[in-house]
Amino acid sequence: MSHDTDQSTSSSAGQNSPLPARLKPMALYGIPGLLIGMVATALIAWQAMPGMMLTVHQSRYDSVEQTCDALKNSIESAGWNCPGIRDMNQSMAKHGIKHDRPVRIVELCNATYASEVLGSNPEVSTLMPCAWGVYKGADDKVYIAGMNMGLMGKMFGGKIAQVMGGQVAVDEHKMLSSVIIP
Repeated sequence: MSHDTDQSTSSSAGQNSPLPARLKPMALYGIPGLLIGMVATALIAWQAMPGMMLTVHQSRYDSVEQTCDALKNSIESAGWNCPGIRDMNQSMAKHGIKHDRPVRIVELCNATYASEVLGSNPEVSTLMPCAWGVYKGADDKVYIAGMNMGLMGKMFGGKIAQVMGGQVAVDEHKMLSSVIIP
């Protein structure tokens, strides 16, 4: 009888355990490991995003002005509009701030693409018109910086992904190709 009692005691103890024995190692190591992995992945992505969101290219030209002129010509040749080239040094100087290296913002817009995006997502008007930053680096070379339209489009999804991540990204690549050093 005592043998039966021992068996029932051990089996009832196993039934009261919250996890079967084969799942205990997974609960002890697997779940915390999964959580640590998820946090580590999120931190890596958080650190990598700024570098992925911006693209920077060296200009073929020696001056910011020449680069801006070449970009304007390339934009217009591609059937886009260049609403303006903003002189950031001049804008800052109006407020008593002197910036030593030249910085310009070259705006570009395609009304057809803008209409497609704004028709379904007017909130992204804050990102329009598209723009490239043109500046002289600390190494005295001229650079063109812009948003990674392919990645940005994918992040938004829907119509924005279709337009900005599709044809806009393709057009921008073509416009830059004649102005940057490959």
